[in-house]
Amino acid sequence: MVVKMRIVKIFDTTLRDGEQSPGASMNVEEKLQVAKQLVRLGVDIIEAGFPIASEGDFEAVNRIANEVNGAVIAGLARAKEADIKRAWEAVKNAQHKRIHTFHSTSDIHLQYQFRISREEALKRSVEMVRYARSLVKDVEFSPMDATRTELSYLLEVIDAVIEAGALTVNIPDTVGYTTPEEFGKIIRAIKERINDRAVISVHCHNDLGLAVANSLSAVFNGAGQVECTINGIGERAGNCSLEEIAMALRTRKDFFNADTDINTREIIRSSRLITKITGIPVQPNKAIVGANAFAHESGIHQDGLLKEKTTYEIIRPESIGLQSTRLVLGKHSGRHAFKTRLKELGYDLSPEEAESAFMKFKHLADQKKEIYDEDLETLVSEEVAKIPEIYSLVDLSVLSGLKKKPKAIIKMRVKGKTVQKTATGDGPVDATYKAIASLTKAKSNLLKFEVKSITGGTDALGEVIVSLEEKDKTVRGHGADTDIIVAAAKAYINALNKLAVRKK
Repeated sequence: MVVKMRIVKIFDTTLRDGEQSPGASMNVEEKLQVAKQLVRLGVDIIEAGFPIASEGDFEAVNRIANEVNGAVIAGLARAKEADIKRAWEAVKNAQHKRIHTFHSTSDIHLQYQFRISREEALKRSVEMVRYARSLVKDVEFSPMDATRTELSYLLEVIDAVIEAGALTVNIPDTVGYTTPEEFGKIIRAIKERINDRAVISVHCHNDLGLAVANSLSAVFNGAGQVECTINGIGERAGNCSLEEIAMALRTRKDFFNADTDINTREIIRSSRLITKITGIPVQPNKAIVGANAFAHESGIHQDGLLKEKTTYEIIRPESIGLQSTRLVLGKHSGRHAFKTRLKELGYDLSPEEAESAFMKFKHLADQKKEIYDEDLETLVSEEVAKIPEIYSLVDLSVLSGLKKKPKAIIKMRVKGKTVQKTATGDGPVDATYKAIASLTKAKSNLLKFEVKSITGGTDALGEVIVSLEEKDKTVRGHGADTDIIVAAAKAYINALNKLAVRKK
C-alpha cells in the first residue's frame, strides 16, 4: 500500500518571534521587503507581527496585509478582546488572513505569572477563540508553555478551543525544554485525540539546541504545520530554523513521508536578506546557510567530491540557491583539489611545474587560514615565469623599532654557495636590500618599489614589485609572501636573477 506524501505547512514567524531577538528589530519598509521574499520562498503563513505591541508593529502588519499576496497573513494576539480586535484591524484586508491567539496553560505560568486557576485559563481561551472566530474564519490557538503542561489538562484545553472554532492548534515548546522522544509522544497523544478536526502545529525554541529535532519528531508523529524563522533567529537561543526543517524534510522524504512547498532555491537569498537587515551574522558552520556548509577543505573529502558529488554531499548546493560547492584550499587540501582549481582558473601546468607550485602552496597554507584564487594566480605566475636561480633566499631576520636602527641578517645561495650578511639601513626593507646588494655585488639602481595586498585580511599574501636598471637594462621583479619584508627580498632577488640571465 502506497502512503500519500504529506505536505507540511510552513508558518514563518521571522517578523514576529524572530524580531524579538535582541538587536533584530526592523522598520516597516524592511518588514515589507522580508514579507515579499517569504512569498517567493513559498511559506504558507507569514506571522507579520504583534499588532497591539506598538503603532509601528500595527502599521507593518497592516501594510503587509494590504500589499503582500501569496500567503496567509497572521497577526498575533493575547487571549484578550482588545488584542484580538487590534489584530483583526491589522489583517482584515489581507487576501488570506488569520488571527493567532494564545494563553498559558502550564501550572508554573498560571500560578506565578497569571495567578489564575486552570478553569479560568480554559474559560478565557475558549471565549477568546470564539471572539476571534466571529471576526475571521482562520483562527489558531496556542497553549503557551505546552510542554510543561500536564498532558490531561493540555488535551482538555485543545478539545475545547477546537470546539470553539480553532482550525489550528499550536503546541509551543516556549522555553525549549522538551526532547524529541518526549515531544513526539505529546504530539502523538494529541493526534490520537483530535484526529483531523484541526491542524497540529509546533513552535519550538532552541534553548537546548533541539528546536529542529523536536519539530521533526513532531512531524513524524502527525504535526501538519511547523513554526520557524529564517536563520533560526528569535529570542534567547532562537527558534526552529526554517531552512533546516525544509531541507531535512526534502532530503529525507523517504523517512518522514512528508515535504513542504518551500522553493528551496530561495533559501540563500532569504538568509542573506535577514542577515543584511538585522545585522545578525550566520555562524560559519551553521547547517544549510553557513559559509562552510558546502565548503570542503579535507583532501580526502575533496578527492571524493571531485570524483562523485554524492560521496560527501547529501544536498546539492544549487538546490538552495548557491552556484556550486566551494572547495576551500588550505593546509589540509590535496593535489587533486589544487590541480582541479588551477585548471578552473585556466592554468595547464606540466607535472613538474604543478608539483613545484603545490609545494609552494602547502608552505603558504601553513601561514594562511585560507588560500584565495588571487594567491594561486601569484604562485602559478611565479612558477610559469620561472628563471634560473643564480641567487636564492635561504633565510632572513630583521630587527627594527623606534629606538633601534633597522638591521637585516640575510642568508642566501649565491652561485651555489651559501653566504650570510648583516646590514643596517633607514628601514627594514632598505637594510635588507643593502645586505642583498652586498652579497650579490649588485650595481643596479632601484627605479620603482610597489607593495600591494593580493587578498583581504591581516594574513593576506602581500606582493612586492620592483624595477631595477643596470647598464640600460631594466627588469621587473615579483615576490609574494605573508611577510611583506620577505616578499620585498624575493622581489629584489627575482629582479637580480633576471638581470643575470640577460647578461648571459
